[in-house]
This record gives sequence, C-alpha cells and structure tokens, in this order.
Amino acid sequence: MVVIFAISWIDNDGNFWLFGGSGNASSGASGNLNDLWKYTPSTKQWVWMSGANTTNAYGIYGTQGVAATANTPGARIGAVSWKDSAGNLWLFGGFGNAASGVAGALNDLWKYSISSNQWTWVSGSNITNQSGTYGTKGTPSSSNVAGARLGSVGWVDKNGSIWLFGGAEDILTSRVYNDLWKFNPVSGEWTWVSGQAAVNVPGVYGVQSVAALSNQPGGRLDSISWQESSGKVWVFGGHGIDAVGKLGNLNDLWSYNPDNGIWTWNSGNNVSGAYGTYGTQGTASPNSIPGAREHRVPISWIASGGNLLMIGGDGNGASTSGILNDLWSYNPANNQWTWIGGSTESDAFGSYGSLGVVATGNQPGARKDGVGWVDASGNLWLFGGSGNGASSNGYLNDFWQYN
Repeated sequence: MVVIFAISWIDNDGNFWLFGGSGNASSGASGNLNDLWKYTPSTKQWVWMSGANTTNAYGIYGTQGVAATANTPGARIGAVSWKDSAGNLWLFGGFGNAASGVAGALNDLWKYSISSNQWTWVSGSNITNQSGTYGTKGTPSSSNVAGARLGSVGWVDKNGSIWLFGGAEDILTSRVYNDLWKFNPVSGEWTWVSGQAAVNVPGVYGVQSVAALSNQPGGRLDSISWQESSGKVWVFGGHGIDAVGKLGNLNDLWSYNPDNGIWTWNSGNNVSGAYGTYGTQGTASPNSIPGAREHRVPISWIASGGNLLMIGGDGNGASTSGILNDLWSYNPANNQWTWIGGSTESDAFGSYGSLGVVATGNQPGARKDGVGWVDASGNLWLFGGSGNGASSNGYLNDFWQYN
C-alpha cells in the first residue's frame, strides 16, 4: 500500500485508521482512493474495512443523517478528520469525487461508526465546488455551512463541537481561507466564529504574544495544529497570506482561546518565506525557530509534558528549500522552540538501520503528505508520504515509530 494525502485517526482501543488519499489500488492503477483501513499495533496487521479497491470512486451518500451499509465518501485527498467522545470517526471536505461529475473541492461532512461499520452523510453537499453560507458571525443556523475546501485543520472541543479552520478553495492553492467554523453534532448547525467570508485575507498580527480581538491569521492551507487539554488551540505555518498580502509558506505560530474568541501571534515571522534558525540540537533558545513549511507532513502531537512537537514538511531548512525531516519541540510556558533531530537542510535521505530495531542513528528521510498517529504511550507512528527513502525519491510506504 502506497498512499499520500490520506487522513488518519486513532480509536479508543488504540487502533490506527487510514482513509483515502492518492495512491495505488489493488490493480496497480494510481489515482484518488476512498478505502478505509484499520491497523492494530499489537498484531501489526492491516484490515480493509470499507470503500472501493479501485481509484476515483464516486461517493454513495444515501439519505442525509441516515447511516447505511452502502454509504461511503468518494475518493479524495486533503480532507480533515476528527474523533468524537463516543469514538466515532469524522471527516470533512477535501478534493475529489462527490456523487457524480468532475472531481472538485468538497464540503461534505461524514461520520463513521466503528461498531456498525457504517458511514453517515451528516452535512454539506453531494456535489463539488459549493460556496459557503456564512449567516451572522457567532450565530448558529441550520442554513449555515462551510464552503468546499481542502487542506484545513480541525479539532474537537470539550463540549463535543467540531472546529474547522482555513483551507483552500481549489487544488492550485491560490485561493485560501482564514475563516473559523464550529459544528454542533447534536443540533446539526454550523457557526461562523471568526475570520472573513472571503479568500486571500492578509494576517493581522498585532504585537507578538499580546492577545487582541483585532488579531487574525491570514488565509492558509496545510497548516499544523495542536489542541491542549485546556482547550487552547495552536496553529503553525502552512501555505498562505502574510501581513503584507503575499502568498507563500509561513512559519508564524498562533494560539486561539475558544473561551474569549481571541487569536494571539506567539512566534515566527509575519512575512512568508522565512528560513529556519536551528541553534544547538536539544537546547531551547528564544532565537530558534523552524523555517516556513506546509503539507500533510508536518505531523504534530503534544508530548506528556505539554510541549508541542512536529516533524518535516515542504519548506525551508537553514539555507535550502525542499522537503524536510527536522523534528521540533515548542514549550508554550517559555515561548521557545527546540530543534530535537533530523537535518537542518532539505531533502535528507533516511537512515533505516535494521527493521524493528531501535537505534539513535535511525531517522526517516525527508517527506511530505504522509500520515501519523500518536499512541496511548505518547509514541509517534509515521506512515508513508512523498519523499526520500534510503537512497531514492518517490512515494513511500515505510512505517516508523518514534519514542
């Protein structure tokens, strides 16, 4: 199985789930996929759960709000995923196939029940390239809906509501959003929370580390996000609009407080294209900062001590641009980054060692568009993407664990 641009979840039993992306079907044909897979770490076995074993399958929507065995989302890339408190898996949008017609941007919201192995089409359209209906900012409505997009980030809050930020209107990534949305699964209503009902909005940065109601990140896709247990959300970089209206890769770090609805610019540059400042490996510094980057890898997670971690992507090292394999940690308490490992420059090859054997010299090669999971012990698992193996470049299906 070789796949990029897929989405992933980890269930309440610690199993890893993988949906769609761009890759190879069972026949060897390449294209967009809608197959759903489960991986059990204890047995090291993959199981094909639903979807087609062919490429570019159309979605089977059924009746909105009604689960059915035949239902399945269409093949797609660049969707965003969540898991709710009941253990159901959710996905929204991406770029791919709806119920019929030419592939395009999607705004369909789906829920998958692990216990019944059934999908439910919850919200949005079963045709592509639909505009959003914003309504009144801060007011939920059954007629509101986020527009079609790919490359968003999302999270679930303590009340079970689903949040969605940013993304791109088209596969060319030249029209990007900075709108923030909330979906209530109980009422089935969307709320436009912040940002603008327009594309390519520049960032309003204000003063670094100072919260202000006027602050807002610029439009962007393929950012990196984290959510603290307190509910605070962090967003880093992506491909988007900086403070002067220029479209490019970003390295700005933002936090969002859902209790007061305020964004804060915490670190990084307010203009695109910044290179990384690595400092001494393993040593935090107020001068260290990752370079601008985007794409499905970076993969992000929160360590047991509360630090934010991320690895790789497509962007800037210390002086070169390309795909990355650098590992970074950010401490919210002191607003400092630490370069943990990987190369300071782009396009590094992997060091594989022996299969299944832990070694300090091991490291994945530079890559983008892979997927990842974090298990109950805080270990990161990294699968595939597009990038470098041990000595060559291409689509990858290597599976890594980082302790």
